[in-house]
Amino acid sequence: MITVLRLGHRVFRDQRVTTHCALVARAFGANKIIYSGERDKSLENSVKKVTKQWGGPFGIYYTGNYRKYIKRFRGIKVHLTVYGLPFQKNMTKLKKVKEIMLIVGGEKVPPDVYRMADFNLAVTQQPHSEVAALALFLHEYFQGKELNKDFKKAKLEVVPQQRGKMLKKL
Repeated sequence: MITVLRLGHRVFRDQRVTTHCALVARAFGANKIIYSGERDKSLENSVKKVTKQWGGPFGIYYTGNYRKYIKRFRGIKVHLTVYGLPFQKNMTKLKKVKEIMLIVGGEKVPPDVYRMADFNLAVTQQPHSEVAALALFLHEYFQGKELNKDFKKAKLEVVPQQRGKMLKKL
């Protein structure tokens, strides 16, 4: 099971980025996203609506105390950060783990998050988006199998085509 923890959501500034973290987490095989910072019912409703239309399972939850959530988590905690070690070199170890929390920063990540994480890993040592880091990590973790994931109770499905947009109701 993979849980994504998004730190420091700010309603005015981070709505699209946090939404994209949730969409990537869901589409690329994570089971749920927990977010901290400001509570955002609009964000929660948006992600729940996507899951209802496009299938799941996937959940979104809020925590008012991410430090307590990190400390209580019983699996491996992986902080995705530009300042970490190359994630490719640690992937073999992580694929053997059943419970993983991927910590994705928002505003400046406090130093204690780096200490609480079992791994501080980077997808590259260049500035990049936390959404991209999440997608690359999950893609590598699932070895591309997430691209053919079957979503339960989906009501919509994209019909692949060269041009145009087509959806099929299920």
